[in-house]
Amino acid sequence: MIEFRYSWIYDQKFKDKGKKYSPKKIEEYIKKVKKIWGKYEKDILKELQKISGLKWEEKKIICYIISKTIPFSDPLTIPIYKNKNYFIDVLTHELIHRLFTQNTNREITNRSWKMIQRKLKKENINVRVHVILNAIHKHILLKFFNKKRLNKNIKSLNHLKDYKKSWEIVERQRCENIIKSFKKNLGTKNPR
Repeated sequence: MIEFRYSWIYDQKFKDKGKKYSPKKIEEYIKKVKKIWGKYEKDILKELQKISGLKWEEKKIICYIISKTIPFSDPLTIPIYKNKNYFIDVLTHELIHRLFTQNTNREITNRSWKMIQRKLKKENINVRVHVILNAIHKHILLKFFNKKRLNKNIKSLNHLKDYKKSWEIVERQRCENIIKSFKKNLGTKNPR
């Protein structure tokens, strides 16, 4: 479902962002992360559907890997990270964003987003979006990896105020409760 690609033209767009890798280095990197991701892809993508109550509408998602950028979900673009496990974690984070935005049944998903908006009305939009996203990501990290990896992910974003705040809310409200509430408003069954 995930097709990793390198685009020289796309990479040049971000050339002022820092270190540049040769196309050959990026292609080698793609082979390595593709192999690692391949071990988890089917299970993670299936679990993301199950835990969120949302369905993948895209049969294939192109993931551009470039030298340096802030990762983003559309078009799915991730920079090279020396730690390939962290690459997988960032990919998963961006795929959760993608799962939220690609669902076309807006009437159903809007109920859940409105519930989040009401419950977290004092928080800015970035915090609100990342509360449910981080709750789902926490579930994935604990199911397929371990608490140490989860803690590294949380710590890596502590310098960003909104991300730190969203993780604090997830810890306080418990990811299971957040996911349950989100799915209830979708009208789907609760996790587990």
